[in-house]
Amino acid sequence: MSFSRLDGASGLQARWKRIVLAIRIVRTVPEELTLLQELASSRDARVLGFINAHAMNSMISSTVMFDALTSADILLRDGSGMKMLYRCWGREPGLNLSGTDFIPKILAAFYGRSVALWGTQEPFVAAAAARCEAQFGVRVVSRESGFHDNDFYLRRAREVKPDLILLGMGMPKQELVAHAIRSAADAPSLIICGGAIIDFLAGRFPRAPQWMRRHGIEWIHRLAHEPRRLFARYVIGNPLFLCRMQAWRRGSVQERNPSAG
Repeated sequence: MSFSRLDGASGLQARWKRIVLAIRIVRTVPEELTLLQELASSRDARVLGFINAHAMNSMISSTVMFDALTSADILLRDGSGMKMLYRCWGREPGLNLSGTDFIPKILAAFYGRSVALWGTQEPFVAAAAARCEAQFGVRVVSRESGFHDNDFYLRRAREVKPDLILLGMGMPKQELVAHAIRSAADAPSLIICGGAIIDFLAGRFPRAPQWMRRHGIEWIHRLAHEPRRLFARYVIGNPLFLCRMQAWRRGSVQERNPSAG
């Protein structure tokens, strides 16, 4: 499959390069702890997002998605697909800071502080709120489903002024909501784009066994539990990502050495 037939050289090359260069690589556990301290002590409204293979696929066909991702203040690498991409590019991928594992650490760092959970639907939001309060010691001051418009969440942000806003709405809605809240914020909040994290916190979907997580195949476990919703994302999306990754690598080589093409 040729580079041009995939997506067009300029679109794939420019968008993926911009995102990959924007991702903050965390190489060691001490660096991870420093990041957690930074996130918990920020005095400005900031947006934290996670970049996985699905995000990289989605931004190719969606300018809205690309703009939403690039508007985040901090982007982290999430998943084995992104590790492969960095290796393919000859770069160090650092630690895998998947949202499902890293967000609970952030919640623990916000012990005693106010948190808003916005996403998914009841009764799962309530179950996630109860777990957050019991396990991480935060105060859940607002919980809402993920099906309202942006203005609704803007109003709630102004009303409750939480220290941490955890969004679990899926891409790109959560990124657009996060951008809108940060732009209008009159109080500092860390705004996290967390995908299915609220459902995981609620126990709606079980996590994969540790051995699957270690080997980067948790996606198989998720697909087995949600085959209809995740079929296109994984069964179609994963091979497409690998094809795009190879095309992007060839384009990067040609960029550095035009004679290689």
